[in-house]
Amino acid sequence: MTGTAAELFSSLASEAAPFALIARDDTWVEVLRGDVVDVDLLADIPLTDADGTAREVLALVPYRQVRERGFVCHDDGAPLRCLVVTSHERVPRADALHALPQAQIALGEPGFDLSDDEYADIVRTVIAEEIGRGEGANFVIRRDFTAAVAADERTAALTWFRALLEHERGAYWTFAVVTDGHVAVGASPEAHVSAQAGIVTMNPISGTFRHPAGGATVETLSTFLESTKETEELFMVVDEELKMMSAVCSDGGRITGPHLKEMSRLTHTEYMLRGTSRLDPRDILRETMFAPTVTGSPMQNACTVIARHEATPRGYYSGVAALFTPNGATDGVTHDLDAPILIRTAYLQDGRLRVPVGATLVRHSEPAGEVGETHGKAAGVLGAIGAVPRDVAPLVAEDPDAPVAERRPLAEDPAIADLLVSRNSRLAAFWLNPQGDADLRPFAGRTAAVVDAEDRFTTMLAHQLRHLGLDVTIVPWADAGSAVLDAADLVVSGPGPGDPRAEDSDRIRRMRDVVDHRLRTGRPLLAVCLSHQILADRLGLGLAPLERPHQGLQLEVDLFGQPASIGFYNTFTARTDPGTTHIGGAEIAASPSGDVYALRGAGFASVQGHLESILSRDGMITLERLVAHALTTAPSIASR
Repeated sequence: MTGTAAELFSSLASEAAPFALIARDDTWVEVLRGDVVDVDLLADIPLTDADGTAREVLALVPYRQVRERGFVCHDDGAPLRCLVVTSHERVPRADALHALPQAQIALGEPGFDLSDDEYADIVRTVIAEEIGRGEGANFVIRRDFTAAVAADERTAALTWFRALLEHERGAYWTFAVVTDGHVAVGASPEAHVSAQAGIVTMNPISGTFRHPAGGATVETLSTFLESTKETEELFMVVDEELKMMSAVCSDGGRITGPHLKEMSRLTHTEYMLRGTSRLDPRDILRETMFAPTVTGSPMQNACTVIARHEATPRGYYSGVAALFTPNGATDGVTHDLDAPILIRTAYLQDGRLRVPVGATLVRHSEPAGEVGETHGKAAGVLGAIGAVPRDVAPLVAEDPDAPVAERRPLAEDPAIADLLVSRNSRLAAFWLNPQGDADLRPFAGRTAAVVDAEDRFTTMLAHQLRHLGLDVTIVPWADAGSAVLDAADLVVSGPGPGDPRAEDSDRIRRMRDVVDHRLRTGRPLLAVCLSHQILADRLGLGLAPLERPHQGLQLEVDLFGQPASIGFYNTFTARTDPGTTHIGGAEIAASPSGDVYALRGAGFASVQGHLESILSRDGMITLERLVAHALTTAPSIASR
């Protein structure tokens, strides 16, 4: 033990000043001290002094910041809390482990705020009434483990931080943030977003394998990796984060992986997404609020669903801890960003411990399995801090000179590696490979307006359309008036949640107006998913809910004589009599049972699937075909 480390941590325990501890590698613990400033908006985070000097800031961003994007939430007033750093020291990890307190913190009255039966009922309701009615592909609903804590809050924070260092493996950040009246201690496995030297990285993690007694094995992990539910869950969150990447990165983002995130009690699957951006890191953070792995998709509707089914505010759960570090640049982007998601975190306030945990609900979800997932996630934190029995050995020996047995990562096993690699055979090469500049941009010189119906798949669509040469503008549905539509060579009427038959939705009504206007004026139109259903209705086809939602489902379909592998995210479908190939002047591509996959006619084309999805292996070539059809067959063009 070094006297310096002991003195440092003793002062942190006894003084009233705020501080943060961060472990981002196996070597160092970073100790940040400074002044606390609470601000209202991300743009208000004080990255510079009054004289323009760049400052390092650690910000705790609560879930309620989604209001900045116009999304709904239970607003608990949790502050956007900024620690403006005046001192940033590093302590060797081994010294920190010896100097930090380690007496167990007793918990009183432990348990979940919702019973297992209550949570299972919520799972059933969300699957039936939200996913089953087209409100989205997946949703994360939380419950909280709570307990009473009599110990001093600062001592508890230091003790739990030490326990996480010792007993949790694989965390992206292990951290403790102590400010007046609020403590957060966690081991987050997931980097939400980082920005360094113009490179933006996102790290979607999904799929949760709870280790059996004695630990994970190749056999038990293989069963998990072969699960359709777990695989599709990961693909859906990658799609959702690619929407965000396409909004902030000029090159749209590229995915690598999948990889395993192996922790003490849990193993997850993950991808890495990377792109380039020159945005202010606060703007990057705003455009990526918040991770679909802890909210759902599409993001805006996920917030609405969360507000319907979670009775209490989230506080900081599913927000981020964002470290803004000066990088010495003088070209305007003066700070790098490192922002893990605030999950696997214990909060202590007014003598109450709270550990929020959530499960990702998809069409394949089983209530008992999702209940079990919340238990596993809570146990990962509670076991690490010693609140429940641990079933793994410490990661650090008590004697620093004693040998520690090396644990071979399961990802290195050839069978596991093959299972991971095999997942990418289902995915679109466009998002896996460097995109660069296309040799041919067939629609160069043309303009397109993409109408966003509250599903940011439109950002991915816009990126692909730009890759085909179009000059693209994304237009919110509320702003899609006739003047905006008439100014574009091509209108892409986009996807969105909800029932296309709804009469009481302003959004659905406006999307009908968009489709009607383009049909009436004979101007080129491409309609996607929800808008495809609206177009089909306008052409006289019936609409009906599917027996089971197609959320994150990959299908091999025939689109006007050409086979295509396409990703689907729909709960409703246009339907015709089996064998029908035309209606009025439109050609129909449909399944043998009559579900309509695509339409095309004079100046318009539509598709039920998402050609922009990572699940659409043939997405780009199909998109080019449909755009070419709409542009070359429009009556308004042919008559010129």
